[in-house]
Amino acid sequence: MKILIAYYSRRGNNYTSGGVVDLPVGNTEIAAMAIQKLVGGDAFRIDPVKEYPVDYEKATHVAQSELRQGCRPEIKGRVEGMSGYDVVFLGYPNWWGTMPMVVFTFLEAYDFSGKTILPFCTNEGSGLGHSESDIKKLCPKAKVLNGLAIRGSAVTRAGDDIAHWIAASGIKA
Repeated sequence: MKILIAYYSRRGNNYTSGGVVDLPVGNTEIAAMAIQKLVGGDAFRIDPVKEYPVDYEKATHVAQSELRQGCRPEIKGRVEGMSGYDVVFLGYPNWWGTMPMVVFTFLEAYDFSGKTILPFCTNEGSGLGHSESDIKKLCPKAKVLNGLAIRGSAVTRAGDDIAHWIAASGIKA
């Protein structure tokens, strides 16, 4: 079984623990690296060509505007050999109830037919929102398993939750 961990993560000014803090590594990236440590596989960071503003408030305004307009921000790079992957762990922060629009771009760029997708989402209390149903709409021929919502402020202590979630999915390294 060939595994890919694809994720979008925003470092810099982020909302966590009731306030805005500067994160040298984004919460979703921390979760993605924990998953990779448990299952192996290849990692692909979903990076937009045009970076989001460093300032948290400005970034949220851009994200909300992209969502309202249905934007599909361009992505840097591509996953080589996507057809060879069986399982895709898909990580993102919850922005306005779903994934950042750059993750929509990623999902629309490939054929996920026959693949298993395991969504994981960092948030500060909003859970997965409607991101799982959005993934199912974008990838109707993929098997989308139950996702994992991870509180961003607790991501460094989420190792057991991540391991239990992976075990429950039946995915083996």
